[in-house]
Amino acid sequence: MKNTALTKTHEALGAKLVPFAGYNMPVQYEGVNLEHETVRNAVGVFDVSHMGEFLIEGENALALIQKVSSNDASKLSIGKAQYSCMPNEDGGIVDDLIIYQLKETQYLLVVNASNIEKDWNWIASKNDVGATMRNLSDEYSLLAIQGPKSIEAMQSLTSHDLAAIKFYNFEVGDFAGIDNVIISATGYTGSGGFEIYVKNEDVQQVWDKVFEAGADYGIKPIGLAARDTLRLEMGYCLYGNDIDDTTSPIEAGLGWITKFTKDFTNSEALKAQKEAGVSRKLIAFELDERGIPRHDYEIVDAEGNIIGKVTSGTMSPSLGKGIGLGYVTTDFSKVDSKIYIQVRKKAIPATVVKLPFYKG
Repeated sequence: MKNTALTKTHEALGAKLVPFAGYNMPVQYEGVNLEHETVRNAVGVFDVSHMGEFLIEGENALALIQKVSSNDASKLSIGKAQYSCMPNEDGGIVDDLIIYQLKETQYLLVVNASNIEKDWNWIASKNDVGATMRNLSDEYSLLAIQGPKSIEAMQSLTSHDLAAIKFYNFEVGDFAGIDNVIISATGYTGSGGFEIYVKNEDVQQVWDKVFEAGADYGIKPIGLAARDTLRLEMGYCLYGNDIDDTTSPIEAGLGWITKFTKDFTNSEALKAQKEAGVSRKLIAFELDERGIPRHDYEIVDAEGNIIGKVTSGTMSPSLGKGIGLGYVTTDFSKVDSKIYIQVRKKAIPATVVKLPFYKG
């Protein structure tokens, strides 16, 4: 198991650590619901240093990124970030990722921890244009400072006007006494905030100053369990659950990041799929009765016929009811469709809803 630069800090704070994507990661500190509420109402800090970072640079950097990613990275400019995915040759997804344009010919790709080696090999296999690739994953730490009080709580730590950094934009500058920090208005919670990319040797100083600055705002450390309930309330896909090597971006509702204005891996097949329509779709649902849907539970119709499978599910701390995502046959994918979730021996009625679950 690998540790992050902050593992000892998490241990000292009484975190429950679990193996996740090859790392010892804090799953919770005080409890999922309390941590979830902290992020929804105040400000919380996640150590997500297990995420992968690749630097792609050189005159053909954009050409490589355009080839492997579904979104149109030519729309980026310096200081902007973009959510995208990397399709495979078989109609599925290698990974989802965020692409940052750092300089004219320099990009940072941020990928999921469990896919670092797979993604690196995939991109390298497509690099016939001579782009320079550097894997920085083991050198950088990543803190996600999330919640409605993030701007106010963190402003004293930087000379940049945090309120002026728009969603999916970033600045590179001073933060918590360290220079050349990426301050990105991104996150996985739906409650606003920033993601801070900093070198491993500097992250302890940043962590300490962040908690000092946030003390009057109710700041707390947050574990991965609350990260999951927060992202699910927004309907954000989790790789390995809601999207994987067998799910197409069209089926997953990621058509908005799949741009057929350019050629990319498997684009012809995905375009044909979009035009012809898909036989299954990723939907969001709320349980009509008490119960908790879980990953891999079957979804059935009124007659008990299997029509799909739950990919993510939980008891929503904000809504106080069972919510989930899952793939169903297209006939049952419309909002307000009635479906049933097989929880042990009981089929619990549920309704297909529009995302996000949490409206803020």
